[in-house]
Amino acid sequence: MKKSFFKKSNSIGKEELSSAIKVIKSGVLSKFLGTSGKDFYGGPMVQKFERSCEKYFKVKHAVTVNSWTSGLVAIIGSIGIEPGDEVIVTPWTMCASATAILHWNAIPVFVDIEKDTFNINPNKIEEKINKRTKAILTVDIFGHSSDIYKIMKIAKKYNLVVISDSAQAIGSKIGNKFSGTVAHVGGFSLNYHKHINTGEGGIIVTNKKNIYKKLCLIRNHGEAVVKSNKNKDLINIIGHNFRLGEIEAAIGIIQLRKLKKIFNQKCKIAKNLLQHLKKLPHLKLPVIKNNYTHAFYIFGMTLDLKKIKKPRRLIVDLLRREGVPGLIEGYQNVHLLPMYQKKIAYGGRHFPWSLNKNNVSYIKGICPVAEDLHQNSFFGIEMCIYNLTLKDVIFISKAFKKVWKRLNLK
Repeated sequence: MKKSFFKKSNSIGKEELSSAIKVIKSGVLSKFLGTSGKDFYGGPMVQKFERSCEKYFKVKHAVTVNSWTSGLVAIIGSIGIEPGDEVIVTPWTMCASATAILHWNAIPVFVDIEKDTFNINPNKIEEKINKRTKAILTVDIFGHSSDIYKIMKIAKKYNLVVISDSAQAIGSKIGNKFSGTVAHVGGFSLNYHKHINTGEGGIIVTNKKNIYKKLCLIRNHGEAVVKSNKNKDLINIIGHNFRLGEIEAAIGIIQLRKLKKIFNQKCKIAKNLLQHLKKLPHLKLPVIKNNYTHAFYIFGMTLDLKKIKKPRRLIVDLLRREGVPGLIEGYQNVHLLPMYQKKIAYGGRHFPWSLNKNNVSYIKGICPVAEDLHQNSFFGIEMCIYNLTLKDVIFISKAFKKVWKRLNLK
């Protein structure tokens, strides 16, 4: 295997260093207090970062958290999900999208994905809706938004809440709106391999004031604060410590200013790669639907195995030997993880959700498109890990063409 010479992504520079040092010199590394008052909302950097996010993403409210997993947990709690409620979600995602639902003793209901975008298939959603369904959690996987307007239309018909998990799609758009901002509530990850990062962290965005209030309470020990709030809708709040520190927020302010440039650079490289690979037979490249943009967190591809008549593993192994970086085979099928198949918690005790009467099935075969892509034909390049150049694109495309020629793929 050829030694990799590709430059790893690193958008952290002198400005972030200077900003972090200022916070350290101030002595205020966090200012959150889990009590009513101005410090309930955090220190000056946290609040400045949130106002910057509101302005950038054109939303009324932004709430920072210490991770996007924390953000998803807070979101599910903020929309009033109760034990036994059902939340529709995609299986083709990082596990936290569904685990956040379990956190509140609610039931994840998996709906299969589209073959082209790898996002949840809106045409399959309605058949899973029943009287227990309370929300749809859609994931903008790899950087391309789901068909959010169609999903919002379905949600309106059944009076459901829509959540956009846009962890991998920060900066991408549908028309003139950012991914994550069309739904009732959404947001982005800030962990180290995203387009912009604070090491760990997340941003929740919403235009709903009631959701915003609950998010703030769940983020910061809300049960100790809610007694001073006259809103009876808040009496069952369970809070956590999901608070972002001042150093991370200070870094986030600088990173947000770089987002547009980083996003455009990723797009430029991805579009060049699309041009160089488009003539390769039996290789389906990433789709960018009309009126959408793509963040290209992962450059996702599929093979037409019926025509190639070669296993995916052989092709990916040959590409790796040629030095192609960041290759992955398949992606997560969350519903096939042991916790859904076994439904057993620590010490052999069952999760409460496994004892429900909803009769929700997690057997293999419920999401055939996602399962087949994972098992057989999907592979991708993790563009999030590298700062690829146009020179790198030429190297990668030559490697692909060499492998195709070697295997006589026509």
